[in-house]
Amino acid sequence: MAKPNYAFEKRQREIAKKKEKDAKQSRKRAAREESRPDPATSPTSLRDS
Repeated sequence: MAKPNYAFEKRQREIAKKKEKDAKQSRKRAAREESRPDPATSPTSLRDS
């Protein structure tokens, strides 16, 4: 029987954890960008024109 490669398993868990963290961060960034009003279409910038 082959012995388990714990370093490989640990690295795979770390990669999966980093991928999940990056995905969550990008979802949060997208939500922040969506909720932020666009300066080009905000009522104050249209009034100044």
